[in-house]
Amino acid sequence: MKDKELIVYSKYSKKDVFKKYKTSIKGYSSRRAKRLLAKYGKNIIEEVNKESDLKMFIKSFVNYFNGLLFFIAIVYLFTDVILSNQSDFSAIIILFMIILTSGIIQFVQEKRSMISLNNLKNMVVNTTAVIRENKEREIHLKNVVVGDIIKLSAGDIIPADLRIIEAKDLFVSQSTFTGESEPVEKLSSSRKTNNIFELDNICLLGMDVISGSAKGIVIATGNDTYLANMTKGMEEITVETSFDKGIKKVSSMLIKFTFVLTPVVFLINYFVKDSFLTAFTFALTVAVGTTPELLPMIINSNLAKGLITMSKKKVIVKNLNSIQNLGAIDILCTDKTGTITEDKIILDEYLNPLGKEDIGVLNYAYLNSHYQTGLKSLIDIAIVNRAQKNKLVTSLSKYKKIDEIPFDFNERRMSVVLKNEDDKTILITKGATEEILSISKYALIDNKKINLTNELTTQINNVSIDLNKKGLRVITVAIKDMNIKEAGEFSRKDEMDMIIVGFVSFLDPPKENAKEAINLLKEHGVETKVITGDNELVAKNVCFAVGIDTENTLIGEDIKNMTDEELEKVVNKTTLFSKVAPIEKSRIIKALQNNNHVVGYMGDGINDAPALKQADVGISVDTGVEIAKETANIVLLEKSLLVLEEGIVEGRKVFSNIMKYLNMSISSNVGNMISFITASIFIPFLPILPIQILLQNLLYDFSQLGISLDKVDESHLKEPKKWNIDNMLKFTFWFGPVSSIFDFITFSILWIVIGANTVSNQALFQSGWFIMGVISQTFIIYVIRTEKTPFYKSKPSKILLYLTFIISIIGISLPYLSIGKLFGLVPLPKMYIL
Repeated sequence: MKDKELIVYSKYSKKDVFKKYKTSIKGYSSRRAKRLLAKYGKNIIEEVNKESDLKMFIKSFVNYFNGLLFFIAIVYLFTDVILSNQSDFSAIIILFMIILTSGIIQFVQEKRSMISLNNLKNMVVNTTAVIRENKEREIHLKNVVVGDIIKLSAGDIIPADLRIIEAKDLFVSQSTFTGESEPVEKLSSSRKTNNIFELDNICLLGMDVISGSAKGIVIATGNDTYLANMTKGMEEITVETSFDKGIKKVSSMLIKFTFVLTPVVFLINYFVKDSFLTAFTFALTVAVGTTPELLPMIINSNLAKGLITMSKKKVIVKNLNSIQNLGAIDILCTDKTGTITEDKIILDEYLNPLGKEDIGVLNYAYLNSHYQTGLKSLIDIAIVNRAQKNKLVTSLSKYKKIDEIPFDFNERRMSVVLKNEDDKTILITKGATEEILSISKYALIDNKKINLTNELTTQINNVSIDLNKKGLRVITVAIKDMNIKEAGEFSRKDEMDMIIVGFVSFLDPPKENAKEAINLLKEHGVETKVITGDNELVAKNVCFAVGIDTENTLIGEDIKNMTDEELEKVVNKTTLFSKVAPIEKSRIIKALQNNNHVVGYMGDGINDAPALKQADVGISVDTGVEIAKETANIVLLEKSLLVLEEGIVEGRKVFSNIMKYLNMSISSNVGNMISFITASIFIPFLPILPIQILLQNLLYDFSQLGISLDKVDESHLKEPKKWNIDNMLKFTFWFGPVSSIFDFITFSILWIVIGANTVSNQALFQSGWFIMGVISQTFIIYVIRTEKTPFYKSKPSKILLYLTFIISIIGISLPYLSIGKLFGLVPLPKMYIL
């Protein structure tokens, strides 16, 4: 939908909109909605840059490593075929086998990952409330049709482009389009403007509801929405994660390494052997042997394996790179309710302002929770359940709802307006004690309205504090007699001069496994910090119960008054942040990130969306509100820190197996370079033929396919895993030269013992180093994969063991087979094998 069309729709009257779509406030019939869905298709935006299987297949072959192989194949085409008296395609065939192996496996893995990812995403269902046949029902977003009447409340994502027809204190976030974090109010009418984001009665797909409620009629779905039109022809913007940056650094390092040392190999061989073509092809082939061309495939294999494993552990990954990022987090910030406490709140007491039991307080709280139409919290559910148990349901017949003032995260309260049998209008408000006290002028004690003196205010506040000290959450209830107004005329301004009627307190007990999970996270190098909107005393009580130190705490008001620099100085040592507003949650996470931490945030509410977006890994749960699930990178099917801990461990396994391949490839490549250069200086012939290097590389690649399924030592899972190029280089320049020592020993045996020390016996020397190279490069993984004694204290996976064993047997056997002659291999004396 384009700007002009939206402006036209904003000018339509409510009657005109209904007429255009031949509907009413009662909505479509199910039959008509079904017909429209079949006619216009599902409410889904097709991916702008979605790749076809053919394009994905071609892309699997396009990378620096394959480009180098292809270039060398062209060189061999000239040297071994076009310019040669006897055509030899063997080198070209091996090169293309390497390219095909890498590309096909990568394509298969990417395709499998994409299918698995889509299947897992479909497990996280986003729904919306729609009115059909005058009944409210919850349907999947993709089944929304043009002309549907949508009912919106706090926490909803806007399911399509809407023309608002009714609104009550509706505030939405337009940050997807404008980048502004401040919510914008939407109304049923609009001012005149040519800026579509200033149209008061238009909401677009991609926005989400922060507070309030509304009804809107769908004016565009799927590919016809403004968001779809805006993204057409645009490149998809990909945020570079720490994982992407790490891969880029490693690839850059390898490219520089190859481009620096390959010319050295060429120059030495050219001056020693006095053959430009021989030196040139050998140097290029050495470049092939020193580049980990399977790196893209190994990465995808590990991520795909992690994706499937994590799904079995009830962890749904929405973005593949989030797997490694999850393993890298060293700080987990989490809300309190439902994460470290039970996902069920129990109403404990209902007390008057002086702390005496009063059933009337429960009744007022029940009327508020029953009649409010916003997102019902666990507190509302607990109030309704207790009221039903106390048989207060009959009180509903005495009241009729007039209006409501939705919950506000900053004011921390919400109200309903009711009319009783005597036609008297009453405003019932519930919220945090401090906020209710700030708008109250009286207290109701023994059915008498008493002025709130300083002494009485202190007394009332102390009742709330005493309840908090017991670990109870407290909600304060207040009322006010109102003048009769029309529905929709009530606002926050009416929440003043209130009469406090009392408190309702709630038990929010810690989960049985919360302490165990937090200890496990600590053992794995992850510190847990609690960020909650709850009272500090309540939060402290819960933190103490689950083993979180609360020596250093901050409250929202303190954070609000701090600069970003001041917050960064204290955020590391602070473990509990209480009474925090949504915007402050994201500030806390950003401060931690600025202190070089990788931060995960776990939350499932409307107020968690900014923090989920800011975190390195946003984690929500399947029962969370729509906007939380939509924003998160990872969705848990079970609201448990134990499940999350398992996900973190799996992320570290993925990273460890990728690092095994990188450390092994880079260090052995450095060792090979040293060996190639040294051998080229002292030996009058090529120490190994280019075709043999290529064959060796092909066998080696096949032997490493099992790395993604390898086991990981527990010691590798204890600390967060991050890219560290310096450590990689230190390991490389220590292990590389050490591995060359074994090559030099091999050279000595071949030169002195076997007697392969003349040009006429060069095939013997080359065959001997070929066998040694296959065995050493194949089995080096067992040394690098663990810090423990290989096989004895750290056993590899069976698939890795089988592959390396089979490839070693093939490498040893080739010189003795007739096919080995094609590669210049000859049988070696038995004493060498022994």
